Amino acid sequence: MQKNMRRAFSLIELMVVIVILGLLAAMIVPNLTSKGEEAKIKIVCINMKNIYNTMLDSFKIDNGMYPSTEEGLLLLIKNTDEEKYPNYAKSGYLKDPKIPKDSWGSEFIYINDEGSIELISLGADRKEGGKDEFSDIKMSECK
Repeated sequence: MQKNMRRAFSLIELMVVIVILGLLAAMIVPNLTSKGEEAKIKIVCINMKNIYNTMLDSFKIDNGMYPSTEEGLLLLIKNTDEEKYPNYAKSGYLKDPKIPKDSWGSEFIYINDEGSIELISLGADRKEGGKDEFSDIKMSECK
């Protein structure tokens, strides 16, 4: 007589598989999340260089100077002083009438130090300073 035996996984075998999957997830997930932050930082650098190399340079070509720190990036949208900037582009220097933001939704900080331009993102924590993934990102330090 033949016995009908069902083959199934034992509880121990299932537990071993679950532990192995948990260990693999513990090793892989932190690497994936850090890659996301690295990508955001690279995008911020690309955006800052794009603002500088296209919008701000176009503004300087038309007006002979960059906007002052006080005028900031807002001047790329609307001419606030027609006497000072008579050659201002009629449509402005941004396609979208909004000031570009960084990967975390904050506006870039614009500094004009006697023609030396710096754009800064406050990073993931949106606060000045910070370390590692929370550090400020400066255009001059982007690769």
